[in-house]
Amino acid sequence: MTPTFEEWAAFNTAVAGAGAALGGLLIVALSVNIKQIAESRGLAARAGASIASLILGVALCCLALIPGQSATGFGIQVLAGALACGIVAVLAARAIRQDETRSGYHQYDATQIVPFVIPLLAYLAGGVLLLIAEPGVGLVLVGVATILAIIATVLFSWVALIEVLR
Repeated sequence: MTPTFEEWAAFNTAVAGAGAALGGLLIVALSVNIKQIAESRGLAARAGASIASLILGVALCCLALIPGQSATGFGIQVLAGALACGIVAVLAARAIRQDETRSGYHQYDATQIVPFVIPLLAYLAGGVLLLIAEPGVGLVLVGVATILAIIATVLFSWVALIEVLR
């Protein structure tokens, strides 16, 4: 492990474990109200974006722990993951806008995807900085993005557990 990544090993280990546990809890939360969530394209789309954002954070923390990882290689991995999750976010935003099953639920609009897009923007910025020889700042942005993804997932978990029962 290079010295740049050694400094982040404890953070990446902790977040990978905590994020994986949170992912499991999110799946349980979704399964509790799966019928209501499946009836709403908007909620289902938000669930997909939430899971994608969280799993990207977990995967990047695991990738950063690979021995011999270079800043450039990690930057490419961050950008590829952020772009893949960006596609999920765009598809989710479209599904939210097209949701015709809004009866019985609060109306949703595409802004509901913003909590999952903000971490992706930070991942993109971090990935670019990792590629242009600013690994310290790039890793900070990736760490911040991961924390933001966890926060967004916790907020959505609340929605999945509570809001659909209103």
